[in-house]
Amino acid sequence: MLNTLTLKQALDKLARNECNLAEIYADTQKQVEATTDLNIYLTMNEGAVTEAQSQAGQPLGGLPVAVKDNFSTKGIRTTASSTVLDTFVPQYDATVTKRIKLAGGVVLGKTNMDAWAHGSSTETSQYGRTLNPRNPEHLPGGSSGGSAAAVAADTCIIAIGSETAGSIRQPSAWCGTVGLKPTYGRVSRYGVVAMASSTDSPGPIGKTVEDTAILLNHIAGQDPYDGTTSPRSVEDFTLALNQDIKGMKIGMIYFDKPELSPLKAIYEKELKVLEELGAHVEFAQARDPRQSIGVYTVVQRAEVSSNLGRYDGIRYGNDRSFFGEEAKRRIMLGTFTLSKGYSDQYYMLAQKVRTLFLQDFARLFEKYDVLVAPTAPGYAKKIGASDGSAMFGELEDMLLEPSSIAGLPGINVPVFRDGKTNLYLGLDIIAPMWQESKMIQVADAFEKNTNWNPWRNGAQK
Repeated sequence: MLNTLTLKQALDKLARNECNLAEIYADTQKQVEATTDLNIYLTMNEGAVTEAQSQAGQPLGGLPVAVKDNFSTKGIRTTASSTVLDTFVPQYDATVTKRIKLAGGVVLGKTNMDAWAHGSSTETSQYGRTLNPRNPEHLPGGSSGGSAAAVAADTCIIAIGSETAGSIRQPSAWCGTVGLKPTYGRVSRYGVVAMASSTDSPGPIGKTVEDTAILLNHIAGQDPYDGTTSPRSVEDFTLALNQDIKGMKIGMIYFDKPELSPLKAIYEKELKVLEELGAHVEFAQARDPRQSIGVYTVVQRAEVSSNLGRYDGIRYGNDRSFFGEEAKRRIMLGTFTLSKGYSDQYYMLAQKVRTLFLQDFARLFEKYDVLVAPTAPGYAKKIGASDGSAMFGELEDMLLEPSSIAGLPGINVPVFRDGKTNLYLGLDIIAPMWQESKMIQVADAFEKNTNWNPWRNGAQK
């Protein structure tokens, strides 16, 4: 089935005329129809096949890309999985969507997500939860759960997600895919439904490290419509592939936390491959990630309150009575946090502690090239796990929140698969700001010298 191809494999086959786009789309559509029970897509692009033919020969070859439903797509419904925007059809593309199209990619459909990106399970979607393709009794994670599931189920060639604090890497870990969160400001947020403006970071979710590096090349770079994007030149991230990691210094963080003790032996065993490749790997002491929960909760809720204030049903969309329970909770807490007499007590204090995390990472990167940690505290949770848990997302993303509030890049790669449940664990590789190539280099070396990636070496899915 051609829908199981990686992005690189598909591009190579098209270049050698070993297949054509019509065949790829036919197989992909069959898989989409076969997996409707997983509730991955909210809206399909009916003109995808026609668009693909006009994109043949471009860098992304006209191949189908799944796009998270908080990215504006011209002429295609964009809801952010909230019924507030149930009938909203944008008149313009988000910069990321536009750049994908300019590179020859085609929006296949819009993927389910936690409503407004509020959550880490995809259970807050007002269009129903998405199920994990690896084991439908479990959740795919979130908020980019639909995009991670789309890749895991082979219902696209590659996907786009967004991360505020874990929303690319955590669902990638739970679904056994590769998820790359760039440095904050590396990829434009223009046209993305805003959640927390100081941490939102669009990025690729793919089948291999190579695939994510290829797509990052096309979406990264300064955007005049987003003042938070960096004017730094963007290197070719694929040059970091197939590189020796001998002599690199790698710090293992968070492994001393009690929550991770059941998994510590698995990670220690798997990370030995990095030492065998010549890297120097050792445990490193980092600031307790549990301290980031309060920081992220306060900052994010405050920014949510500000960003969702525009959805009043006057300019577009339905009125505020259509907000789901999670959105209402976050609006209330954020408004309280920013209210007179409390902003100094909570919001400003959170920003000060945020600075301590920045300083701590700066200290670590004086010694280490990259840091590695578990992506999530465990395997994908069962359906319904987030019900009644107001802090479910913050706890599941606890190991990712420190790097997110610091604006650092990170990438998840599969590190282990449980044979009984078919569920995956993920390895998070973190690099200094603007040094995505370092983490891609290490991630690629790890992926190619282990058997955990489901699309490499015939590994079992």
